[in-house]
Amino acid sequence: MAELHVELVAADRKVWSGEASLVVARTSSGDIGVMPGHQPLLGVLESGPVTIRTTGESGNGTVVAAVHGGFISFADNQLSLLAEVAELTDEIDVERAERALQDAKSKADEDAERRADVRLRAVTAAR
Repeated sequence: MAELHVELVAADRKVWSGEASLVVARTSSGDIGVMPGHQPLLGVLESGPVTIRTTGESGNGTVVAAVHGGFISFADNQLSLLAEVAELTDEIDVERAERALQDAKSKADEDAERRADVRLRAVTAAR
């Protein structure tokens, strides 16, 4: 099976690294799926879930992360997701995200509402 190497990096840490058969992310041009052999690309990441279909030592599975802004780059079967903020779904406290969403709605804080919504959508996508 063809693979691509994926690095998901946030401003403060390496979030996930490994082999994958498919990565789906939201860019400023819309959702994109990247598979081995994809044309080189450089894009702006929008806030949203990133889904990684893992292979190799990671086993066949799925990794989902909530990503908030950044860049995506692909060349020579190397995919880099350079995010401002990224959280794997197992790092997300669902109850806290739900409270943050309600709080943001009550304060009409669109940025906080978007961040909380992305966290909850990532958790939902991982199930």
